[in-house]
Amino acid sequence: MTDHTGAEVRGIDLTRPVSAEAKAVLTNAFVAHSVLVIREQSLSPHQVLAAVELFGRVFLQHNTRFALPECPQIHYLSNQDRFPDGRRYIPGEGWHTDHSNDARPPKATALHAVTLPDRGGDTQFANMAAAHAALPPVMQDRIADLVAIHVYQSSHSTRKLMTLSDANKERVPNAVLHPVVRTHPESGRKSIYINPIRIEGILGLDHKEALPLLGELLQHATADRFQYRHRWQPGDLVIWDNRCLLHKANGDYDMDQTRYLYRVMLEGDVPR
Repeated sequence: MTDHTGAEVRGIDLTRPVSAEAKAVLTNAFVAHSVLVIREQSLSPHQVLAAVELFGRVFLQHNTRFALPECPQIHYLSNQDRFPDGRRYIPGEGWHTDHSNDARPPKATALHAVTLPDRGGDTQFANMAAAHAALPPVMQDRIADLVAIHVYQSSHSTRKLMTLSDANKERVPNAVLHPVVRTHPESGRKSIYINPIRIEGILGLDHKEALPLLGELLQHATADRFQYRHRWQPGDLVIWDNRCLLHKANGDYDMDQTRYLYRVMLEGDVPR
């Protein structure tokens, strides 16, 4: 899709068994391109689950409020949900990487388009490996050994998340530590690993130093030259690599129209 992110996949029907050869092609392409856009699929929740399990084991998402009763590993994203105060909830707003407040954050997230607005609602991706490679050496050295504190909801975030239930709070860590620069376990590439929604601070740095640094890194990494912008088509199944990307959803469409997608995540490893 760009010279650093995204590949389109055609000629496969994920409602049918996938050969070992095709699975190898898909998994290799996922590591090489970070985003796979698999076109023209029409999948039930259980079929989405089977398709995404080609790439790994399912990760149990933190907020079970959005789980489908008939297939709890699959959650839904919808613009029809609202906060308790009546404000519309737009899932995925703002640059972030999914569930980085877990000790083993999910390596991948997949979305399957079920109902889309006529226009808008794109998902943008920022390639954090390309962004790291383009940093001046002095900045690479500055952030090489930094460790960030990730929580469910950063007090510095402008985006507010849905509150966790008491049962979910019991299984979600209060805080975890992850490196600001992580190495991809398969490709070996180094990526900037930040999350404006989840990072509460950086170990050893005062907020007066940490927050401007995080802001500078975010501004650099989300420049247009590091982005792939996905314009959804009916039937798209999109899977992306949370280990080396940030993403965000756009709420720039007619809210009288429904935007509804299935979501599933895959287990990851400890960032290093």
